[in-house]
Amino acid sequence: MFADRATIQVEGGRGGDGCISFRREKYVPKGGPDGGDGGDGGDVALVARADLRDLHRFRTASHFRAQRGVHGQGSGKHGKRGDDRDIEVPVGTQVRLRDTGEVVADLAHAGARVTVARGGQGGQGNRRYATARRRAPDTAQVGEPGEEHWLELHLKLVADAALLGLPNAGKSSLLRRISNATPKVADYPFTTVEPVLGTVEADDRQLTVADVPGLLEGASEGVGLGHEFLAHLERARLLVHLVDASAGAEEIARRRETIDRELALHGGGLAERPQLLVLSKIDLVPPAEREALLRATGAALACSAATGEGIPELKQALFRDVPAELEPVPAAEPELADFLVYRPQPPARREFRILRDGGFLRVAGRGIERRFADLDPEDDRAVGVLAAELERLGVDRALHAAGARPGDDVLVGAHRFTYRPRR
Repeated sequence: MFADRATIQVEGGRGGDGCISFRREKYVPKGGPDGGDGGDGGDVALVARADLRDLHRFRTASHFRAQRGVHGQGSGKHGKRGDDRDIEVPVGTQVRLRDTGEVVADLAHAGARVTVARGGQGGQGNRRYATARRRAPDTAQVGEPGEEHWLELHLKLVADAALLGLPNAGKSSLLRRISNATPKVADYPFTTVEPVLGTVEADDRQLTVADVPGLLEGASEGVGLGHEFLAHLERARLLVHLVDASAGAEEIARRRETIDRELALHGGGLAERPQLLVLSKIDLVPPAEREALLRATGAALACSAATGEGIPELKQALFRDVPAELEPVPAAEPELADFLVYRPQPPARREFRILRDGGFLRVAGRGIERRFADLDPEDDRAVGVLAAELERLGVDRALHAAGARPGDDVLVGAHRFTYRPRR
């Protein structure tokens, strides 16, 4: 089943821990520190591929994590950076942060790539802490966790032309006639319930044509899943408006106005998009009346998927009228323009680091240590307020990830506390 929506969780790889190590050389009983740094964690990225059609694979795989950085080692050996994790998505995938709705990327061309979760920084080894006064430091940093996000993926088909119209206008039959697509065809409304792509070929050129499910009056307000269907028209370079010729001139005009109104209400530049009005099922109209019907409705041409009448002329019109490039149009959302890849803002640096110091875990950070400087350990209220602040900053999670267990001693500035994670 075609899927144009998905929700996934992405997590950058955790940084490797710095190493606590000392040189062990013959005739040098007290060698200096030589612990190497941990490697940075890998990044998670989304990459657009032209041969993918929808997002159905994410129904069974929705959690993606990059590789963790390798821990530092003795003899000054730094850990290797973790491998990146590339997630392949179809061209036309729009990426948003689930919690805020912020647009992260619009992957509208093959090869477009965006990093959606950066890996954590590797920890420094103990040789970084050596000073003239402290020649044998037993302190090293724990690697930082990578970024973690829940993302919403929205697929908007990228097609040269899109067939649109009311249900049972003959779009699926026409697509079968002009392309290599094989959509389901039947004589009742809503045969097409998901978009279908087909390729129309000429001697030296190919066009991609989409058959979008029939629109209802009120589609711009969500009637009949209108929002989802109209979204697939936003990337089409040409709209082919198909109307049943057997309905008569007055009804054809009313149906055309209905669709045009929904396009304008939806926005996204659909009302200004180049449009080709085509009368379908022309075989149901007596030959003597066809010329007058074309003049009365202003249709560019008429065709029949059943008999093949007008099909060569329609193909010629497609190759003639599809623009070589999509002109910039006002987007449905002011901050989102077509065919752009957005770069997320660099992540804010954490206010603290977790260190392994003399067998203990230490929370180090100028701001946190300043908060603890004047703390009275006997004042339960002050301790409670500060504990809540540490939880807000993510210190509890960081200690747990660094291997802290309930009952372990944790150092913050000049104070020592017992680690009791909140449930």
